[in-house]
This record gives sequence, structure tokens and C-alpha cells, in this order.
Amino acid sequence: MTNSSNPAARPQTRGVRITVAAIVAFMVVVVAGFVYRIQQPRIMTATEMKINGLYLLETPRNFGELALTDHNGEAFTRKRLEGHWTLVFFGFSYCPDVCPTTMSFLNQLMGQLEGTEGDDTQVVMVTVDPARDTVEQLAAYVPFFNPDFLGVTGEFLDIHRFATALNTPFRKVPGQGEDYLVDHSANVVLINPRGDYHGFFKPPLDLAKMKLTYRSARAMWDAQH
Repeated sequence: MTNSSNPAARPQTRGVRITVAAIVAFMVVVVAGFVYRIQQPRIMTATEMKINGLYLLETPRNFGELALTDHNGEAFTRKRLEGHWTLVFFGFSYCPDVCPTTMSFLNQLMGQLEGTEGDDTQVVMVTVDPARDTVEQLAAYVPFFNPDFLGVTGEFLDIHRFATALNTPFRKVPGQGEDYLVDHSANVVLINPRGDYHGFFKPPLDLAKMKLTYRSARAMWDAQH
């Protein structure tokens, strides 16, 4: 009859337990590493991102200083674009279709990115109609789509200069009196954490594609810096 309390058997039992624990710990590390890798965005090539609607500049562009005002009445300078990613849309509150559709889309995108890339992503709508889009008007319009979104206005020439630097032209449609419309680009501009013009998303915007390409662009940036 074997005595399980034999002191000579204890070191062997302890060794088996240590070996099993080491194997289990190794497996946990391997599985955790695999889960982490599959959760990371795949870095797409610039061509792949373009096919999905994101056009990256070969060299991000410094567009100079800004002297605008946000919908809270605070100065909106280039400094406000540094240290995080920014999605910029040029629109106006009297826009009947493209603007509310795009703003709603960006709200959905931010919901998809909540808890991940959304934590350091800012969405800004710069008005192309500063004559009507005052600070008060934007304060009533922009937060309707998302309370964290910023509306920005300012002098016409300052806005026009900013839009031109980001390749997003606009012009007032003539001959419509006070109820005029403004033709403008529907691109969503991407500003990197240095505050430079990084690229743009070209419409039609697709939620799944934009989420994928945005995450990929960020991963590419992280790998290079």
C-alpha cells in the first residue's frame, strides 16, 4: 500500500504543479498576445486606403495659423488642433441636405469609435456661411448632432483661406436673395496630432470603410513616429 504522505513524494508533486502552472501561464500569454494582435488595426497601403475613400498626402501640410472662433465664443487657433486627431467638415447650418447628413454620419462614426480612437478624436464643423452662422447660431446647431462637436466661424477671408489650404472650395450661389445656398465640398478633412493637413475622406462616406481606413491611417502614423 502506497503512503501518499510520503515526504519523498512531495518534491515530485510540487515539481509537477510548478510545471503545469508554467505551461498554463505560457498558454495565457500566447492567447492574450493573439487576441491583442487580432484587435489591432491592419495597416493598409496608401492605395488600399484610397480605394476605400481616404486620400493621404505624401507629406502632411502645415497650413499656417488660424484666427477663428468656436461656438462657445472661444478663440479657435492652430493650437486647438494639436495633440489629437481632428475631422474637419466645411458646411453651414442652413444647408438642406449634405450638411445634416454628414454631421449625423460623423456622430455615428464617433459612436463606433467610442472607447478607442474616439477618445482622442475631435470633430469640427467650419461654417462656409459666416454671415448667417454666428457663434449663437452654431451653438444651437452643432451640438444637436453631438454635444462634443465644435462649430467654428470667423471672418470670411480667414475661413476662405483655411478652406483653400485644405482643398475644400466653396462659393455662394448667386441670385437667391436672403435664402441663398452655398456650394461646398463634402470632403471630411483629416488633421494629424501635429495640427497638419493629413488627408481627406471623399464622399460618398461609408461607415465601415471610414472606420477601417481611419484606424489604419492612425496605426501608420504611430508606426512612423
